[in-house]
Amino acid sequence: MPTSLLRRSVAGLFMVGIPGPRLDPATRRALTEHPPGGVVLFRRNVRSAAQLRDLVASLHELGAGVPPLVAIDHEGGRVHRLPAPFTHFPPAAVVARGGVSAARAVGEAMGRELAAAGIDLDFAPVLDVWTNPRNQVIGDRAFGTTPETVARLGLALARGLMRGGVLPCGKHFPGHGATTGDSHAVLPRLALSAATVRRVHLRPFERAIAAHLPGLMTAHVVCTALDPRRPATLSRRICHDLLRRRLGFTGVLFSDDLDMGAVAGRWTPERRAVAALEAGCDMLLVCQSLDVAVRAMRGVERAVERGGLDAAALGQSLLRIHALRRQLAGLRRRRRPGRLAWPSHAGLARRLAARA
Repeated sequence: MPTSLLRRSVAGLFMVGIPGPRLDPATRRALTEHPPGGVVLFRRNVRSAAQLRDLVASLHELGAGVPPLVAIDHEGGRVHRLPAPFTHFPPAAVVARGGVSAARAVGEAMGRELAAAGIDLDFAPVLDVWTNPRNQVIGDRAFGTTPETVARLGLALARGLMRGGVLPCGKHFPGHGATTGDSHAVLPRLALSAATVRRVHLRPFERAIAAHLPGLMTAHVVCTALDPRRPATLSRRICHDLLRRRLGFTGVLFSDDLDMGAVAGRWTPERRAVAALEAGCDMLLVCQSLDVAVRAMRGVERAVERGGLDAAALGQSLLRIHALRRQLAGLRRRRRPGRLAWPSHAGLARRLAARA
């Protein structure tokens, strides 16, 4: 494979973060030399609705003929990056009190607002079942404490997002709701029986797969019943054998951020990127540093050149990402261009918050 084609192909497997609210020359150069498959936005990238719309348009103009997917974590509650006039919805635990209709309405409102800014993908819904009250990294981000509630309301929000024009991505497979540690800083271990994992924590993901959710995100969690050594993101037993083969997931599997402390403190950028692809992830998030992202890309390139990574498997990942883009094209036809202020959404948020 020619070097330039290999570089573009590998870069297409990555979703990166950028440092600021505009594309400065260094950022633009990095994204041009290594055109990523996606860019994920954070609070540091947003100053206003108009600025956000301009930034997303600039990002979509990049790429070697294929514009990057632009994504964001937008759940409501604590996980909210956007200023007014974007609506700040309450967390999932509060939305859940309104039932399926509320979850669907919130998802559709979120989807409309994100789509109006040009954003393509929302890393939501949270499909974790919150079974450990000491676990505050999930906490009120979860729709509930039973798999039935989480599945029903999470999928309602996902359907709403798609109706609003944005792709959903469920997280964090195979479940982060029973841990005590925060994977942003440490590597949590989940010491539950295999039966409990299957009966409780996998159930919402099984329902999501049956409903053809287009994307899922991994958890940086060691689930000892499934793989006692490796976190799910880097575990072939979990990503490939369980998720792909046993559960039949055919969508795009996103890694959680490979810059998070759970994995960044244990492996080099090159090694954790290669390991995530070996495990079965399709698109790798490297969100905190473009320099680290480029190091990870180059590590993957070397692994392919040396035969340490299966080029055919990477090709299958690129095909799944391409299928996701086709699905996005269909959603874009439903989008309502123009306004960014939605008074009815603010009213919905107030009514839901009053239930708290």
